[in-house]
Amino acid sequence: MTGFEAAKAGGSHEAGMPRHVAIIMDGNGRWARSRGLPRVEGHRRGVNAVREAVRHAQSLGIEWLTIYSFSSENWSRPLDEVQELMGLLKLFIRRDLADLHKANVRVRVIGERAGLPADIADLLDEAEAKTAENTGLTLVVAFNYGARNEIARAVRALAADVAKGVIDPQDITEASIAGRLDTAAIPDPDLIIRTSGEQRLSNFLMWQAAYAEFVFLPVHWPDFDAKAFDEAISEYQGRERRFGGLTARSAV
Repeated sequence: MTGFEAAKAGGSHEAGMPRHVAIIMDGNGRWARSRGLPRVEGHRRGVNAVREAVRHAQSLGIEWLTIYSFSSENWSRPLDEVQELMGLLKLFIRRDLADLHKANVRVRVIGERAGLPADIADLLDEAEAKTAENTGLTLVVAFNYGARNEIARAVRALAADVAKGVIDPQDITEASIAGRLDTAAIPDPDLIIRTSGEQRLSNFLMWQAAYAEFVFLPVHWPDFDAKAFDEAISEYQGRERRFGGLTARSAV
């Protein structure tokens, strides 16, 4: 039995299964264009891939799955596409929230909440509140998210505390910054997967990705399935994670 098979069978992180996987879901538009379909159809098919990824992450025993659903830069896309994406988000929450709750999935949302349309903000709040007590997979939805914006908000919060005399500037540490990020209390990702062949972070989890492993897949997001997920996990398991130090293998 390979390391992947052992980890898959037992959901064992000791056997090499990542605890936290984050995914940059790229290629919906290119998937649609290659088939002569409108871009919105790619986004619709992409929602099915999200469902498959959640189910498979659960079957593998992964504890945290973060999906980059809508970046703070995506508002610059054509208005009709943004409206379609908002509609898909609403549809996903309304149709899938009950199933996620039944499957013991906890939903967390990261990203800038200020200024969001009230109906969207209410749905995000509902998803978190309804599933807050669940103890299975945590699905982290990065919505209206940008890592630079996240870090700037964290720094502003710390600066406000310094101005109030609550903390001294010399007491600001990496841990205190991390504690003000949207991902406070969420472990850093072990593995970041990006689909569609692009090889960049695109303003995603820049602080948290300091020691993540990256796997870039040529498959467009609507075609991301359990097999592609397994391939990414298998590649991750072949890596030697040293976190700046030496392992027994690298020290020889």
